[in-house]
Amino acid sequence: MSDFIVSARKYRPQTFDTVVGQKSITSTLRNAIKSDHLAQAFLFCGSRGVGKTSSARILAKTINCFNRTENIEACNVCDSCESFNSGASLNVYELDAASNNSVEDIRSLIDQVRIAPQLGTHKVYIIDEVHMLSTSAFNAFLKTLEEPPKHAIFILATTEKHKIIPTILSRCQIFDFNRIKVKDIADHLAFIAEKEGITADTDALHIIAQKADGALRDALSIFDQIVTFSGDSITYDNVIDNLNILDYDYYFRIVENALKDDIPSSLLLMNDIIEKGFDPHNFIVGLADHYRNLLVCKDVRTAQLLEVSESIQAKFVEQSKKIDAGYLLRALGVLSRADVEYKASKNQRLLVEMALMQLCSINTELEKKND
Repeated sequence: MSDFIVSARKYRPQTFDTVVGQKSITSTLRNAIKSDHLAQAFLFCGSRGVGKTSSARILAKTINCFNRTENIEACNVCDSCESFNSGASLNVYELDAASNNSVEDIRSLIDQVRIAPQLGTHKVYIIDEVHMLSTSAFNAFLKTLEEPPKHAIFILATTEKHKIIPTILSRCQIFDFNRIKVKDIADHLAFIAEKEGITADTDALHIIAQKADGALRDALSIFDQIVTFSGDSITYDNVIDNLNILDYDYYFRIVENALKDDIPSSLLLMNDIIEKGFDPHNFIVGLADHYRNLLVCKDVRTAQLLEVSESIQAKFVEQSKKIDAGYLLRALGVLSRADVEYKASKNQRLLVEMALMQLCSINTELEKKND
């Protein structure tokens, strides 16, 4: 059998320092351990792949460590840490509420809570996808959550906080995990690529990070997919081919054609995009994002809002210098209308072509208005 381990598991955070993009939360948890101000119930909320369950495991491990470092990290060598790392710890109990959501499951958990830890000071109960518990299971859990034994700590994790009843929320310290920034994901992927001996273009890693939509786990899965496709060298072209993403270059060329009032070139370029299998609606949305990025680049203060690599940002800044803000606002208006009308249109291709023709006519309209 192969010894291959997917990156999401191989590089799963093992200490607070290795949790990506959640510095404020990890700092708060460290301070709580350091000052011995631990709540008896935590609720970790956030979208998928942002580190909720990983942080819960790190917190559980660090609480029971006998030789914590000065930086409030688990030592990884004491008996408690070794038993946790080997998956044999009796002080950490994990429950998947998606498949164990009945009253009987919660009663079984409550029976275990009464038993004091044999090693260490606390028993930690991690309940993942807690919003999946039935209403009766939530109600059965309430009293124990409000008044647990001193040795018990509950860590609840959920992607859908709004589904949790208010009486549960009021008994927990709530931590909202952020979606991870594109730059943080790209930097982490660069670190992993270096560890694995893989050469990777910065632009390629930024595209993967953007595609992951704030979820580090998704980014690592895409990274593995690209490595399987391209081997030990990840290039920008490999990534856009494998993920079926439209190259930035197409949008830059469309804008150049529109500035020159070149309708034929714009229509031919759009036809080329459609023949390559790209959805015209996605093209319109992507082009609107491109014009938005150009508008953002008009001011140095807002240029930092672009979540792209430095080389691509330089291209945006260069192109934005050629275009007035008024032109960009008109272009965004055209594309916004096309986006709204696309689904209701009987001839969707014509709608997109009309939008491109209008973009190529903005300069003429502005000249007439000035005259």
